Amino acid sequence: MEGSLPLTGPDLAAGVPLAELPEGRPFAGHAHGEPVVLVRLGADVVALGAACTHYGASLADGLVAGGTLHCPWHHACFDLRSGAATGAPALDPVPRWAVVVKEGRVTVGERLPAQAPGAPPHAPSSVVLLGAGAAGAAAAEALRRLGYAGPVTLVGDEPPSPIDRTNLSKDYLAGTAPEEWVPIRPESWWRARDVSLAVDDPAVSIDTARQTVTTRSGRLLGYGALLVATGAEPVRLSVEGASLPHVFAIRSLADSRAVIAAAAKGRRAVVVGSSFIGLEAAASLRARGVEVDVVGRDRTPLARVLGEEVGRLVQSLHEEHGVRFHAGTSPTAIRPDAVELSDGTRLPADLVVVGIGVRPRTALAEGAGLRVEDGIVVDGLLRTSAPHVWAAGDVARYPEPRLGRLVRIEHWVVAQRQGQAAARAMLGLGTPFRDVPYFWSQHYDLAISYVGHAPGWDSAEVRGSIAARDAAVVYRSAGRILAVATLGRDLQSLALEAAFESGDDRAVEAALA
Repeated sequence: MEGSLPLTGPDLAAGVPLAELPEGRPFAGHAHGEPVVLVRLGADVVALGAACTHYGASLADGLVAGGTLHCPWHHACFDLRSGAATGAPALDPVPRWAVVVKEGRVTVGERLPAQAPGAPPHAPSSVVLLGAGAAGAAAAEALRRLGYAGPVTLVGDEPPSPIDRTNLSKDYLAGTAPEEWVPIRPESWWRARDVSLAVDDPAVSIDTARQTVTTRSGRLLGYGALLVATGAEPVRLSVEGASLPHVFAIRSLADSRAVIAAAAKGRRAVVVGSSFIGLEAAASLRARGVEVDVVGRDRTPLARVLGEEVGRLVQSLHEEHGVRFHAGTSPTAIRPDAVELSDGTRLPADLVVVGIGVRPRTALAEGAGLRVEDGIVVDGLLRTSAPHVWAAGDVARYPEPRLGRLVRIEHWVVAQRQGQAAARAMLGLGTPFRDVPYFWSQHYDLAISYVGHAPGWDSAEVRGSIAARDAAVVYRSAGRILAVATLGRDLQSLALEAAFESGDDRAVEAALA
């Protein structure tokens, strides 16, 4: 969903002095009617499109690191030389322009054609991708971008095509984004790249010896390389009334559509779970004019992930928008018109949204004999215990280099980047997956960025002012920084991500200075 940017800065087609360009920092301008960003790399200068191809953020506000330009909003990254989207959530490249440096002046010339990919070092006979979510879709895109010309089949259970799941509880549910924004790509895009979509015919078994997948319709798919990216499924309530027709989870487009239809007829909603998805759903329902009660076992929402101070800020924002919280409670029964709580409260409810976590979908992997321990266990190249089989996304348990142990992370960007990494590995281009976990969460006008991974922490140190929404919250274990959440500090969040990737704890500390 690339946005449009206003033309700012100098006309780069007319030229600017080389001395005005800072080394290794983006410089905003425009050329030939389009926003352009220049980056000086010693005596060389590159010119790229200034709008991130994910949500249209200005790359002039981003960070140059390791030969890439990083977006300040959601940490997408682009290769400085080719413009290729090398790190999700952006999947499309940014355009490039010819640059002339002469007599101390930099001039932007014509727009350059996209670079055609070369043949990869290894080409499997065919590739089958199980799971049409973030990881599977990103892998399919990466295979084609990297020059793989063999058969690619994307198998799933959510027609009509892979969707941007982050929108289901946010803008689309709130009514501020059209349904056209939900698919990651239109069906025509997949057809044009000869990616076969079987998104309404999920796999039911894998035979790793014969290298085949059987789908629900009985179709037999042979593979030279297989990616298992079956994701996770919502945890269901186990109380009386949990299966009533007005009780919903939000995991698929059909789920979100059903909640929207229920909200159009109902006036009162109860959200069970003060998780990220639960609170995002609460905000979206408020945007539709529905009264919302949030029920959660935690005394402060999100405190276990973000700490008490950030949790209290998030709660206060929701309360300012009319959301009522019932902390330290849980449902004991759901009736056709109400939810009964463990503290005796009875909340009127025309619809109920449940967001109490997810579980990895490992049944296929277990049936195939893959090693499964709270997810499919993979190595640094995302390879499973079976030859020619990789796993990525919410279902994968992989070695996280900073923690030095296996982790399973349920972040959208992590899933996409693992899909891209698995595609590279299939083609003989793989390197150990070292991308730093990252997610963002939006609550009304508050955006929270989180880099790193802190499954447990001793302290949550606040630097700056949470009340002023200008802060970094540092999560440490035994004195070591494991993760940092930022409010209103996009550039610092990018610098921290780069510092984490360097593997140097001193660089992480320096990025906080």
